[in-house]
Amino acid sequence: MIIPIEALEADTVYSLAESFVLREGTDYGEQETEFKTKVQQVLDGLKSGDAVLVYSELHESVDIKRKEDLLPEDKAGE
Repeated sequence: MIIPIEALEADTVYSLAESFVLREGTDYGEQETEFKTKVQQVLDGLKSGDAVLVYSELHESVDIKRKEDLLPEDKAGE
């Protein structure tokens, strides 16, 4: 189930973004990106709709996914 970010307090969305960045691990790119910058990039993705909050009833957890990585609901049963 997708949770609209507007349904949550801003502090909660920020904490979810921080948790997501911490789980993603270390950045091994050419330039190291600061933690706060990564969190802001996640928040920007959520605000623009490129990323969404997804609640898993099975795991009773919330994750952040790229919208393009989610299967359309009409194809989920195929």
